[in-house]
Amino acid sequence: MDEYSEKLDRKLFPIIENINNPMILELGVQNGISTKKFLNICNKNNGFLYSVDIEDCSNVSKEKNWKFIHSRDDNFEYIKSEIPKNLDVIYIDSLHEANHVEKIIYGYYDLLKLGGYIFIDDISHLPYLKNKKRNNFYCEINNKETFDSILKIYSINDGNFDLDFSFKSSGLSVIKKISNETLNKSKKLKIREFSLKNIIRKIWKNLKIG
Repeated sequence: MDEYSEKLDRKLFPIIENINNPMILELGVQNGISTKKFLNICNKNNGFLYSVDIEDCSNVSKEKNWKFIHSRDDNFEYIKSEIPKNLDVIYIDSLHEANHVEKIIYGYYDLLKLGGYIFIDDISHLPYLKNKKRNNFYCEINNKETFDSILKIYSINDGNFDLDFSFKSSGLSVIKKISNETLNKSKKLKIREFSLKNIIRKIWKNLKIG
């Protein structure tokens, strides 16, 4: 089993496998690995899967409980006219850039049921560091920026959703909706890592070690 499939089987599907009549929105299809796994859940629990991709992936499945939507995932008006108003699961695995992921979260969050989940793939930069086997500058930077962006959203919405991370493979973020309040707009985190106080702390620490 490849790392991607293993990550989904261990960290995603155990969370949703017992949802009855699940309505699922999948953003990003590619080779259809996740699509077929979601359809297994839908077949078992009488659910329906809506999948969106900018590429034509309509031949991935012939299941009657699957609808493919050939579109950009940020074409909100069109896609929302094609899907239910209440979703149990949203899976984001399309364009892995922080600004886009943030736009998608805010664009579809209002459709998520109370207790529903948003899963965001590729949030860990660790496998893509220069000394790692996947060594990839683009993925390293984008995944790190996406991770930071999700933290930024959570920081001002910790009463609206719970947040967990898995760092298996390229990582997975798990958002569980716990309030029907509208999401607050994200704000830049006031981090003191580069503050004068922290610089002095580091100097003092190094002097003590020396």
